Amino acid sequence: MDQVDIHQDDIFIDGFSKRLETEGPFSSWELFQMNYQAALTAMTPSFEGLKALDYLPQMDFLDHQLSCTTQVIEEMNGRAILADEVGLGKTIEAGLILKEYMLRGLVKKALIIVPASLVNQWAMELNEKFYIPAVTFRKSYPWDQYDVIITSIDTAKRSPHREQILQQDYDFLLVDEAHKLKNHKTKNFAFVKALKKKYCLLLTATPVQNRLVEIFNLVSILKPGHLGNYETFLEQYGKDRKNLDQDGYLKQLIQKVMVRNTRKHTPFDNIKRHIETVWTDFTDEEQHVYSQLESATDTLPSFAKITLLRELCSSREACYLSMQKMMTDEERETMIKPITEEIEQLPQHVKATKAVELIKQIGEEKVIIFTEYRATQFYLQWYLKENGITSVPYRGGFKKSKKDWMRQLFEHHAQVLIATEAGGEGINLQFCNHMINYDLPWNPMRLEQRIGRIHRYGQEQDVHIYNLAIRGTLEEHIMTLLYKKINLFEQVIGHLDSILAELNINDLESEIQSIFSDSATTGEAKIKLDNLSSVIQMTHNQPAEDEQAYGY
Repeated sequence: MDQVDIHQDDIFIDGFSKRLETEGPFSSWELFQMNYQAALTAMTPSFEGLKALDYLPQMDFLDHQLSCTTQVIEEMNGRAILADEVGLGKTIEAGLILKEYMLRGLVKKALIIVPASLVNQWAMELNEKFYIPAVTFRKSYPWDQYDVIITSIDTAKRSPHREQILQQDYDFLLVDEAHKLKNHKTKNFAFVKALKKKYCLLLTATPVQNRLVEIFNLVSILKPGHLGNYETFLEQYGKDRKNLDQDGYLKQLIQKVMVRNTRKHTPFDNIKRHIETVWTDFTDEEQHVYSQLESATDTLPSFAKITLLRELCSSREACYLSMQKMMTDEERETMIKPITEEIEQLPQHVKATKAVELIKQIGEEKVIIFTEYRATQFYLQWYLKENGITSVPYRGGFKKSKKDWMRQLFEHHAQVLIATEAGGEGINLQFCNHMINYDLPWNPMRLEQRIGRIHRYGQEQDVHIYNLAIRGTLEEHIMTLLYKKINLFEQVIGHLDSILAELNINDLESEIQSIFSDSATTGEAKIKLDNLSSVIQMTHNQPAEDEQAYGY
């Protein structure tokens, strides 16, 4: 080990000696007493307890959030993975930890790296809830001139920002959606690991997704060497995530750097989910078009046919636009054009009509509608307006400022927010407790993301989820065999990712598409779907692997 050079600071002693020699000038006793009392007020007599609570009387923290904050500060030295399930308030925990360190005088300069779509939201929450003067990065802002700055990783890792940021000494680093750093070979991982930081928080609801080495990579950002080096770790534990549960010593090591709360073990479960499946039937005209598409096996590839069938279950517009793009040769045009002409004559979509009925039954309360297709989003906006219902769109193509604007319009003016899948991430809508799944995703994890927009910390009422489905279509198969059989609507899918990893399924949606593509008939696809849901159900009923691994 290199020798440590210790240098004595003699400035105060030298200055005091000179004052004694010259007999002054000295401060008055009263001024000294005032300064002494001020110092006592600012000092924390011990490192136990949370000083920040006295400064945030307007906040109502949950027990698991206070416990997490205390554990990170008192036991983990400010370096931790916050791995609570979606909606339990990881942002609140992180804000409280940062506030505590700032009040103790241990943090002045902080860098907060979050997904681009959440930059403004983080700034708003830190400023309004914690009174932390955080700013979002702008081109005119020098990195060294602001104490608490929020940015996206894409901005931060790009020159010239990268070089300027790496020169800074940060007291506090926070990375949201940290599971995106799981691969140690990426530029994102290398950049974050190279940052100079005293305290560090990594936020993710899925710390281990597929391979055990992912948790090693996250821990190596927090505490290099805590789990040994990469080669030794692989040699001892391998890549199988099951080893996290089977090896008690490894489990203890990870518990020293990670806090994970689940809905099952928090009072958050007091907010209930009320799930209602709303069935409807195609009109005769719609059913005729659906049957024509279903039998068009020779001209169209299986994947294209599945896409068109799903789109027709959503809106005429979505299906029509896709079919127009497919008319690339004379043979296809001969087959497709008669169907598109029939689509042009179809009445208003049965699901849109059902959605309007639902909204009017709900009354004046806020409702969020999720659709898979942008064409359906446009159609629904028009159709709701025709029926006297105000709405605003929300989709991935919007800039951050427009997304914020749409959210504000929804909260204060419009009754309905019509969102594509981009609305399933990041946006918090606790003021809304009604959701219509107009199109069901074929991946239950995406469904959980959607529900997490309203079933989250800050929600004070039970949430109502309405799932629209058309009988006799692909939607009925998915609803009956995938969702209802394994009860996924009622249960929080906190560990579905571990189930899929155990079954060697990387993408459930792709798996379902393959089933339909490889099946000669709808009946065959139904049998295969039934088998898939049975396997998931069997694995799902076993004790949650991640809860065991994290000590719950």
